Amino acid sequence: MTRQGTIPFFAPDLFEDDRDVLIDLVRRTGTDPGQKFILGERTAAFEDALRDTLGAAHVVACSSGTSALTLVLTAMGVGPDDEVIVPAYGCAPLGNTVANLGATPVFADVDPLTMVADPERVEEAVTSRTKALMPAHMFSVMADMPAMRQLADRHGLRLLEDSAVAQGGVLDGRPAGTWGDAGVFSFVQVKTFGMPGEGGAVVTDDPELARVVRALRNHGQEGQRFVHQRIGCNSRFDELLAAFQLHRLPGLPARLERRAQIADYYTERFTPLTDRGITPPPPGRNGRCHYVYSVLADERDALQAHLAAHGVDSHVYYPQPLPHQPAFARFAPPGQTWPHALAASRRQLALPINPRLTDAETEHIADTVCAFSTGLPAA
Repeated sequence: MTRQGTIPFFAPDLFEDDRDVLIDLVRRTGTDPGQKFILGERTAAFEDALRDTLGAAHVVACSSGTSALTLVLTAMGVGPDDEVIVPAYGCAPLGNTVANLGATPVFADVDPLTMVADPERVEEAVTSRTKALMPAHMFSVMADMPAMRQLADRHGLRLLEDSAVAQGGVLDGRPAGTWGDAGVFSFVQVKTFGMPGEGGAVVTDDPELARVVRALRNHGQEGQRFVHQRIGCNSRFDELLAAFQLHRLPGLPARLERRAQIADYYTERFTPLTDRGITPPPPGRNGRCHYVYSVLADERDALQAHLAAHGVDSHVYYPQPLPHQPAFARFAPPGQTWPHALAASRRQLALPINPRLTDAETEHIADTVCAFSTGLPAA
């Protein structure tokens, strides 16, 4: 615990069980006669293992989830005069990666309950300049990828699935990351398959996209070293972390199941609170991922203070919609509004959900939320 008697939002000891393994891997990687610390045989084995678990044709490990988005957008040819439709509510890379390529992020409003991009609003935003759609899975809910796939096909657009938070999620029998022309994952420590460092991956069945992304991540080199066929960047993957992730991959299903069990319990406890202004995500496991468990609370700040007073850390994500952020103001057309994104930014509150939570801690968190609700008037 970060403070005496407090249940932390993110567990500070996520890798405690693997401490000795990590130390041994540092020694073995550092003393390997090959002395190859990036993009070596461990990275290749990690890519192969992920590919097999996903049933995908290609996996390309890279330096972060944000870098993965940039690599794919670049490989898709996104640039000046192009538009990419992204959710109006979410993490900054949804806008940054597009804008940094000289293209325009076009913000579409989100579903008021799930907080993922609304396909109808996305379709309304399509213009002759639209090059790609970039829906993102949010918190514990996958975007409506069947609808996004149909929309992209209907308009002849590329589909990039931002599944940075969603490894382990499955929608209609199909894993997160495999619905688009490409998908991406993030392995930063607090993600569902996090690690003690930065890292990400691109997932695709498109051999040309995979080929270009592989070249881009290593300064545009393809085949022959120091021969650069294109302008690339440094987005290479670390051999030590590849070995560590290979070690942890077999335990991922059990960790995901524990997260799902906690989410199921929360949702069962919180569903009756909807008429008192606290709304959980929809029940069930289809199309669910359990990176973060978020409720929508009419009295969000008061609920957060109540939780803190009872020893529970919580977290507000994205206190402003992306088009309201100063960095993206120039991409916000005058007079346009995103009411559901704005409502989400004012009501969202995330509760602890990680595999190291005990049953007693989980029950205490749920009890505390329910106790707060008893003081709220019924709708």
